[in-house]
Amino acid sequence: MKAMDAGRLRGKHSALLCQGAKLIFGLGCLAGELGAGVFALACVTGEPAFGAGKLYVVTTTPDLAAIARELGGERVEVESLALGTQDPHFVDPKPSFIVKLNRADLYVKRGLDMEVGWAPVLEKGARNPNILYGAPGYVDASSGVAPLEVPAGAVSRALGDVHPYGNPHYQLDPANAKIIARNIFDGLGRVDAADKPYYEQRLADFTRRVDEKLEGWLQALAPYRGTKVVTYHKSWDYFARRFGLDIIGTMEPKPGVAPSPAHLARLITLMQAEHCRLIIKEPFYPENLTHVVADKTGATVLVLPGSVGGVPGTEDYFTFIDYNVRQVAAALSAVEKIPPGADRKSDGRAPGREADAVLRRHRSCGVEHCFTRSDLSPSLSAVRAAS
Repeated sequence: MKAMDAGRLRGKHSALLCQGAKLIFGLGCLAGELGAGVFALACVTGEPAFGAGKLYVVTTTPDLAAIARELGGERVEVESLALGTQDPHFVDPKPSFIVKLNRADLYVKRGLDMEVGWAPVLEKGARNPNILYGAPGYVDASSGVAPLEVPAGAVSRALGDVHPYGNPHYQLDPANAKIIARNIFDGLGRVDAADKPYYEQRLADFTRRVDEKLEGWLQALAPYRGTKVVTYHKSWDYFARRFGLDIIGTMEPKPGVAPSPAHLARLITLMQAEHCRLIIKEPFYPENLTHVVADKTGATVLVLPGSVGGVPGTEDYFTFIDYNVRQVAAALSAVEKIPPGADRKSDGRAPGREADAVLRRHRSCGVEHCFTRSDLSPSLSAVRAAS
C-alpha cells in the first residue's frame, strides 16, 4: 500500500472513531497567562473532502500551497491553513485545522519559527505522527534557504519579535521559490514514491518558469536599483535584496512593536534627508500613522500583498510576484516624476479615517492590544509636532 493510501485509511478510521468525542489541546498564552481550551470537533462520517486517489497536502501559508499545487498537479489536493489576507504570524487555531492535519499525507511549514505562535498546538492536537518533525510527511520549506538577519547572541523580548533562526519572509524572493519547490518535491517523493517521476517533471517545469519570469522581473525593476524605501514590518528584505532596493528603515521600531512618536519623528527626518519616497506595507497593518509619515515626507504608501491570494488576481505564485513587481515599478516611476520637496497631492485618505480602533497584535503569545482613536490621537499630534 502506498503511503498516501495508508494516510487516507488512517484518516477515515480516525474520523469514525472520534464520533461524539472531544479533542483537547492547550491554547497557549492569553493575556500573559497559560490557559487551556476544549474544542468539540464535528467528526466526519462521509468521504474525505479531498478527491479520491489524491494525495492530501496541508500547508501553513498560501504561498506554500500555490507551489505545492504547481508540483503536485492533478495528483494532489492542497489546502492552506492561513489566508493570503492574514498576518501569518497570527492565525486563529480553528478546530477544522486539526481535522485537516489529522487527514494530511504531507504537511508543509514556512519554518524559521514563522508559525511558532499557532501551529504547534494544532500539530499536537491532530494526533498524526506522520506529519510531525522528522516524519516522512513533514516538510520545512525553509531548508536550504540562506536566512537574512539571523540574530547574534541571546534573543529576548527586548528585541521585539525577532526570529532566532532568521527572517522568515523568504518566499518573496523568487529564487527561494525554487528551494521551496525542491523541499516540497522531496516530501512528495517520500510519501508517494510511485509518482516521483511525475513530480520531478513538474519540478523541472516550475524551476524553468521561475527562471524565465525572474529575468523579466529583474528588468522591470532594474531602473530603480538603489532606490531607498521604507517598509512597515521587516517583511520585504528578501524582495529588496533580489531587486536591488535599499530599505532604510521600518515603521516599527523593532519587529512587532507598535510605532512610537519618537521613532516616527526620527524616521521622518531620515526619509527627508535620504529623499525616500516610498513606504511599503501589507493590508493588515495600520494605515493612519503610515499616512502621517507619508504626508510629512511626500512619500507614497504602497499596499502590497505579502502572500499569494492577498489581493484578487494573485492566486498563484507567478501572478503574486508579478503583481508586486508591477506595482513597485509603477509607484517608483510615479514618485520619480515628483521633485523632492514638492507638495504631494492628497489621496483623499485623512490619517486615521479608516480606523476607529486600530488593532496592534503583540508578538508574544498572540495577545491583542487594541489602541483606540483616543489612544492614537496623542501619537498623531506628537509625531506632527516632533517632525
